Amino acid sequence: MLDNRLKHTFEAIDSAISKFSFELIEEKVGIVNSVGDGIAMISGLQDARADEILLFPRDIRGLAFNLDRDEIGCVLLGPSEQVQAGDKVRSTGDVLKVPVGKGVVGRVITPMGDPLDGKGPIPVERYEPIEREAARIVDRQEVTQPLETGIKSIDVMIPIGRGQRELILGDRRVGKTAIAIDTILNQKNKGVFCFYVSIGQKSSSTAQLIATLKERDALEYTTVVVADANTPPGLQYIAPYAACSMAEYFMERGEHALIIYDDLTKHANVYRELSLLLRRPPGREAYPGDIFYIHSRLLERAARLNDQKGGGTLTALPIIETQAQNISAYIPTNLISITDGQIYLDPILFNQGHKPAVDIGKSVSRVGGKTQIPAMKELGGRLKLDYSQFLELEIFTQFGAKVEESTQKAIEKGRRIKEILKQPRYEPLSLSEQVLIMFAASRNLLAELGLEQIHTFELEIRKNAKTRIPEILNKIESGNPLTDEDKGTMERIIVESVENFKKVSYGPSAQ
Repeated sequence: MLDNRLKHTFEAIDSAISKFSFELIEEKVGIVNSVGDGIAMISGLQDARADEILLFPRDIRGLAFNLDRDEIGCVLLGPSEQVQAGDKVRSTGDVLKVPVGKGVVGRVITPMGDPLDGKGPIPVERYEPIEREAARIVDRQEVTQPLETGIKSIDVMIPIGRGQRELILGDRRVGKTAIAIDTILNQKNKGVFCFYVSIGQKSSSTAQLIATLKERDALEYTTVVVADANTPPGLQYIAPYAACSMAEYFMERGEHALIIYDDLTKHANVYRELSLLLRRPPGREAYPGDIFYIHSRLLERAARLNDQKGGGTLTALPIIETQAQNISAYIPTNLISITDGQIYLDPILFNQGHKPAVDIGKSVSRVGGKTQIPAMKELGGRLKLDYSQFLELEIFTQFGAKVEESTQKAIEKGRRIKEILKQPRYEPLSLSEQVLIMFAASRNLLAELGLEQIHTFELEIRKNAKTRIPEILNKIESGNPLTDEDKGTMERIIVESVENFKKVSYGPSAQ
């Protein structure tokens, strides 16, 4: 009996051994020849692929960038001080991936998905490559849904649609980031997941922005991806691509996302730095020849998918910095040609106290009125024309030239439009509020008010309208066109409000 049991045991062991296959796995290992400035030169990994992840000691990762015959130029995704010549480098055969999913919403993270807000690990649904192909043309549809910024000068004259790429540019410190923050604040309760990517910014500026979002409860639907000036250049380079993959998760689920790249000028400078360190041939302004491609492949990922793909959208608002108002420099012209329009901020307007300092003449939206609700679209074209004519006529008044009465009226109307376009930071307005006040400006119903009274009156008329004509405001918000009767009611309310306003002492010019 025992012999039979032993016999069966030996037969089972023999069967298991016969089925077992032992294969030697060759581990691919290279050696660091030199390291510095965020770059490591490696030998011994001849089979490495472009953009492959390489593993260094002390959990440092790198991105295979240059594939030469004898050496690999690797961009480090961690502190270069922790990598030394002679260290062993292992090949992974995989590309860089980041965590995606709803777990990133409301978090402050690195481009690799590591938390920076002290709230613990990020819940991961899955990992996606940072470099992905943009949606095909056949998978897209026309951009027709508005993305409301809450800023009068933009929503009325330079409308942005969901799925659009609209460039924000201007000199240093003219309010570019403020427009981006206002846009994020205005997405509250609108089902838009926001992503803000800090590229090469000062840590203090990024901390202030995060505090602003927290204070106004906007961080609940916003993800902040931080690759500030203290971050290794490799992480600054991958930051916009990583954030874009995180935002695409929502677009592919049929939801809506907004991503802000602040800013791509610093991103281009980082890429130039890495390329020159890797001895890539420099071109115009020392940028490598593929500088256009690194931004076009990023911004092309913004889209509005068709209904078969879920109808989700990803809207991109890249920011760049100009030097001395030179919008024809290399990087600005590249990005202007890639995007669907631009919002240009003029430092002269900014210094005059006109904020936001949007230059209507140099700004454009190539999607245009297709994204506007009917009430806004009807106002936008006429207002932009009146304002542009005013800017031309205003030049004559600077030299004390005498003008005709009709011309003087057009100038006075334009001055009130210019004044009404001013708007405090972090106070976005609803569409109905914008339509109401811009309706008053377009019909010259504010002619009897002094310029210094405009903003006080604006607050009054917005408050009065909510109690007196709420049904018209709701009609505007729902996207229905206004009837002649609605317009007549609005005009009557505004005229009455102006008369009542003049009877009360508001400022030195009040009647």
